[in-house]
Parts: sequence; structure tokens; C-alpha cells
Amino acid sequence: MAKSKASLSEAIERDLRLDFFRGLGLWMIFLDHIPDDVVAWLTLRNYGFSDAAEFFVFISGYLAGYIYGPIVRAGNLLAAAKRLLMRAWQMYVAHILLFLAFTAQIARAARKFDNPMYKDEFNVANFLAHPDELIWQALTLRYKPVDLDVLPLYIVLVATAPLMLWAMVRRPNLTLAGSVILYIGAHIFDWNLASYPPGTHWYFNPFAWQLMFVFAAWCSTGGAARIWFLIQSRAAMVIAIAWIAFAFLIVMTWHNAFLESLVPKWMIKLIYPIDKTDLDMLRFTHFLALALLVARYIPRHWGPLTSRWLRPVVLCGQHSLPNFCLGVFLSFGVHYILVQYPGGIWKQIVLSIAGMAIMTAMAWILDRAEKVPNLFVDVRESEASETTTMKPELA
Repeated sequence: MAKSKASLSEAIERDLRLDFFRGLGLWMIFLDHIPDDVVAWLTLRNYGFSDAAEFFVFISGYLAGYIYGPIVRAGNLLAAAKRLLMRAWQMYVAHILLFLAFTAQIARAARKFDNPMYKDEFNVANFLAHPDELIWQALTLRYKPVDLDVLPLYIVLVATAPLMLWAMVRRPNLTLAGSVILYIGAHIFDWNLASYPPGTHWYFNPFAWQLMFVFAAWCSTGGAARIWFLIQSRAAMVIAIAWIAFAFLIVMTWHNAFLESLVPKWMIKLIYPIDKTDLDMLRFTHFLALALLVARYIPRHWGPLTSRWLRPVVLCGQHSLPNFCLGVFLSFGVHYILVQYPGGIWKQIVLSIAGMAIMTAMAWILDRAEKVPNLFVDVRESEASETTTMKPELA
């Protein structure tokens, strides 16, 4: 058993590319949550159909398959399920704590500056008026203020991951096909989870976004190796670059009236609306085009990933949950500072950089804390070890 556990540990090697892009996604989410921030023009959503949400869901699914796929394949489904459900519980607790801190932050800003705009803008006015009713809605993940929509999606996806991985290691292609059917069904029959107030639904539809999560798990459990010849083909590269260029041109029409006038009417009817809630296929394929180029040109042991220049981004990615929560909290702080104390572009730049620096500092502190040796001994482990050592002597 010890040998088996060791072999599994050795087989699962950390892929710094995932940490890097997850950290980059955290910074993008922080910037995107600040309205009218000039620095947010550096984020992906301004140059293509997809954004940081696709980053996170794909990486989460990839890691679920990469880390727990071998464990499930080795016959330890319960161990994998226990760890995944514990992770879902941690995210749920983090979401509730973030919800309380976030609403308190908004209420304080609204009261201090006598500006009710904050309550309306971030969808917390109803909660502050009827906390007795809405706290239950928040605990059941039905009520979510603005910017707090994505964690509930992760909670659902990670909580259902054990069943998905059990099917994935046995029938990977059939599992992926089932995910595609569920995605299509969500679009045809408008499947989604109910939200609050009544008549509304989750901003991130889990029945649709599960396709990104499952596809990522399929890739990390052997699917990517099976289609590697396709990823490496010149035709796939040309199509990916052409699609990224097309998405860039379409997005530019959102900011320029002249470019918008050049888009044919039939194309407008064909591609719009590009729906984020139900993971529009334009967003999905745009992300896949980006992922193909990354897989093709950035190898696992790419040198810059271990450089000190990229270390801050990698560190943030390695501590994604606390940094996501911190980023949401900081984004509102930057927003209300810019609203109450207006300044020029330089103020936006300084505050944005300061927010990313604080997130990096948090990641560094957490990383150092993990390296502090644990001097406490689990009594049960000690007794088990002692019993094992004494058995030969007793015999």
C-alpha cells in the first residue's frame, strides 16, 4: 500500500503552466471587476470572446482529472471523493464568508458616503432590507451579489466530480459525449438552477459550463494524448489563429462604430447574442483555440515558469481560492475609492497595481506558512506506526 501511494505521488507532478494561467486569471478577474478601469484593457475579454472564467473552469476540470483520475483508476474512488467533497465544502465556506464580508463592505460604503448606488449596483439592496429571508437564500446558493457568481459554479462542479471521474476512467469518450448531450439539452430546454429573486437563474449555468469542466478532465485523463497529433497539425494551428483573429476583429467592433458598420447583417444575426450564462459555443471554441496554441508552444518545463519574473503570478495561482476572495474584496475597494475620490488614469494604474501586489503578498505569506514545519504528531498515526514496528518482535 505504501509503495502504491508513493508511485501515485511520483506520477502526479505539478504543472506550473496551470498555476501561471490560474494566477493570470486571478489578476484578470480582479481588474475586470473594477468598472471603467483603464488597466482592465489588458485582460482577455477585451480581445476575444472568452475571458478568465473559461480559464478557471478549464483548469479546475483539468486538475480534477490530472490529480484524482489516477487515484480513481487505482480503485480509490472513496478517497478521491472524500478529498473532492472536502474541497467543495472549503469553497462553500469561503463563499459564505466572502458573501458576509462583501455585503458588509458595500453596506459600510453606502452608509459612510450616503450613496445608495453601491447597494443597487452590486445587488445587495434586498439583502440589507430583508436579511432574515435572504441569508437563507444565500446559504442555499440561490442569492448571490454581483461578482460572487462564479464560486457556486465551482462548488457544484467539484461536488459532482467524483461521479464524473468514475465514469471518465471507465468510458472517457462516452462520458464526454454525455456531457455534450447535457450541454445541448440545457440550450434546447433552458435547463438552469433557480436563483433569487424568483424567476431568475444562475448567471453561470452549471448544466452548460460543465462541458468545459468535463472536457478538461477528459484531456487530462488521456484525451489530450489521443488527439496530440491533431493539436500538432498545421491545419489545427491555422484554424486556431484564424479564429482568434476573427474574434479579435468582432470584439473591436464593440468599441468602434466604423468597424461595426462593416460587419454584414447576416453575420450579426448568426453570432449574436454571445451568451456567457450558457457558455456560448463562440466562447468555448475561442478558448480552445487559445489552449491549443498554449499546449503547442509552451511545454510543461518551459524555462520562464521558474523565473523570478513570473514567480508572483505562479504564486497567486498556487493559492487561488484565498486570492480569488481577496481579489473580489479588493476590486470593490478600488471601485469605491475611484468613485468617491476621482482621479486620472495614473490613479487607476496605481490602485490596480497595488491590488495585484497585495494579492501577490498574500500568496507569498501563504506559501511561507506552508513551509513552516508541523511539530505536532497525530496520535493515531503514532500508535499505528508503533504497532507495526512491534509486530515482528511479538512474533
